[in-house]
Amino acid sequence: MTPARTLAAVLADPSAAEALTPGAWAAVLAVAQAEQLIGTLAVRLDGLPLPARVAALLHDAQATALEGRRQALWEAEMARRALAGIVEPLILLKGTAFVAAGLAAGQGRSIGDLDILVPRDRLDAAETALLAHGWMWVKPDPYDDAYYRRWMHELPPLIHPERDRMIDVHHTILPLTARLRPEAGKLVADAVPIGGGLAMLSPTDVVVHAAIHLFADGDLSGGLRNLWDIDRLLREYAEADGGYWPSLATRSADHGAVAVVARAMRLAHALFGTPVPQDSQRLRLSDRLFLRCLLARDGWARESRKLTRLGFYIRSHWMRMPPAMLARHLWIKWRKGASAG
Repeated sequence: MTPARTLAAVLADPSAAEALTPGAWAAVLAVAQAEQLIGTLAVRLDGLPLPARVAALLHDAQATALEGRRQALWEAEMARRALAGIVEPLILLKGTAFVAAGLAAGQGRSIGDLDILVPRDRLDAAETALLAHGWMWVKPDPYDDAYYRRWMHELPPLIHPERDRMIDVHHTILPLTARLRPEAGKLVADAVPIGGGLAMLSPTDVVVHAAIHLFADGDLSGGLRNLWDIDRLLREYAEADGGYWPSLATRSADHGAVAVVARAMRLAHALFGTPVPQDSQRLRLSDRLFLRCLLARDGWARESRKLTRLGFYIRSHWMRMPPAMLARHLWIKWRKGASAG
C-alpha cells in the first residue's frame, strides 16, 4: 500500500492508525503535510493513543488549523464589510465556506485564499470596492490582466498587503473557455444563508463545484484533500436529507456535470468508503488513472509517477482551452518568460 493510500485509509478509519509502524508513520505524516491534510488528520485522530512524537506533531497541526480557521473567517468578514450594499449576502466558496457553515469538511481543513462568488453584473462594483478597501493586484502584467478579464471565471487575484491574504473573486466556477459550462445564475440564485451576512452554495451545488474543481479544472494537484472534502460533504448532506441523491443527480445534469460528479462519487467510495448509491460504486478503467495520479507520492512525500502527472497537466490545459487558443497562450507565456530571463 502506498503512503498516500495508507493516509486515505487512516482518514476513513482512524483505528487503522494503531497498526502503523514508525516508518509508516513518517511516510503518512509527510504525505499528509504535502497534501495539506495534516490538520484534518490531527482532528480525525484526536483522542486516540498515539506515539508521543506523532501526538505532539498532530497537536501542533491542529493548533495551526485553528489559527488558519480564525484568519479565514476574519478575512471573510473583511470582504463582507467591503462589499456591503454591493453583494449581499456574500457567497463563500471552498474551505472558508465549510468552516463558516460549521461543516464536517471544514474540520482541521487547510485554507488558503478567500474564494467568493459575485454575480456577473456586480463584478465591476465589487472590484472597485475591494480596491478602495486596500486590496491590490497580484498580477500587474497587462497580458495576464486582459486574459483574466476576457477568458477566466474570476478577476485577476487580489491581495491585501496588511493582512497578506489573497482573495479570488469568481463570477462563475470554470473558465469561460472550458468545455463544461456550469449555470452561474443558478449557483447564485440557490445559495443558502449561513449567518452573519454570509452564504454558501446549496448542498447539491457545493458538491458539483467540488467535483468540477477537482476533475474539470486542473491537474489533480491537491486532489486528495479535495476528494476528502467531497466525502465529508456527501456523508453529511445525504444523512440529513433522504432525497439528496436524486437531487444531486438532477443538479449535476443542470450544470452539465453528470460525468465529473459520478467520477467524484466513485473515487470517494474507492478511497474513503463513502456510502454512495450502489450504481455509483464500481470503478471504471479510466478511474484507475485518476487514482494513480491522486496517490502519486513516495515515502518522502515527493511527487512520483512523473509521466502520469505530466499527462494530467496536459489534460488540464486541454480541458480549459480550444487547441488554437491554448497554443497561442502557451507561446505568449513562454516568450514572456524567455525575455524576462
